[in-house]
Formats: sequence, structure tokens, C-alpha cells
Amino acid sequence: MDQRPPATDEEAKALASTLRLRILRICRGEPHTNKEIAEILGRDPASILHHIRRLVRTGFLQPQPERRGARGAREIPYLATGKSWQVSAPVMSRSMLDAFLEERALVAGEEMDTARLGLRLSPTDLEDFRTRLLNLLEEAAALPEDPAAPAWSLFLALHPDPNRP
Repeated sequence: MDQRPPATDEEAKALASTLRLRILRICRGEPHTNKEIAEILGRDPASILHHIRRLVRTGFLQPQPERRGARGAREIPYLATGKSWQVSAPVMSRSMLDAFLEERALVAGEEMDTARLGLRLSPTDLEDFRTRLLNLLEEAAALPEDPAAPAWSLFLALHPDPNRP
């Protein structure tokens, strides 16, 4: 399904962290400062800054123009570049699942739509299905963000079924 170019070793390491994936999601479409990100995640700003710097160094986050905070302190907001969608990093699979599970725990059950489907498809039909899914995801990723609209998240996994021979 993934036809994106492979991530470099440094990019793959940056994307192998559940926390960094959550930071990227927080900064998608709206810039946030280190302090704001730390507050959203309930973490220490110093540890978050380490992760932000790694995401900036690998091009996944981009610093925005400096601004002054409430007490006149210098603040740098960060915005996700969308690069994480443009590279393939197999190591990211587990960190994506863990990020999903952490975020899922913060959402009420009735607010989540779920589906689980077992398939038996020929190799040709499976490749067609994967291509159609990827095209749909690419189409959704290309839609302009509406800052006034509610934010939604989608997690999708396609894997061999270990329960059925």
C-alpha cells in the first residue's frame, strides 16, 4: 500500500516515538509552543523540547516566527510540515499503534466509529484494494484544513490474519 519513499535512518528514528507522533498531530494545521504542547500532553516542557528539536532537525516540524508570551517571554510556535505523510517508515508501525491507543484512551467510546473486517482476496484484488485505500487517504490528506471544524483522527491497519489459515 505504501508507495512513498523510505525515510532516512534519522527520519525513521524520529518517527519511531509515540510521543513525537502525538506532537506532530498536535501541531498539524495550527502552530503550538513547547509549553502548549507540554500542557496538552501533561509532560514536562524540557523533555518535550528535546523531541521538538529532533522533529525540527529532521524536517517534520517547522519553527514559526517568534512571538511574545503573556509575560513577555520569547515563544517559538511549531507547525507540522506534513512530511511524515510523505515518507514510509516501517518502524513507525508500532509507534503509530501506541499513539492511537494513547489518543483513543482520551476519547469517549460513543465518539469513536470502529470497524473490523476479515477478507480473503486474490493478490490482484488485494493490490487493487490497497491502491484504492491509499488513493482515498491521499485525497483526504490533500483537503484544506478548516480551522473552525472539529479535528478528527483516522487509524487504519491492514495485516495478514494470524487466526485464519
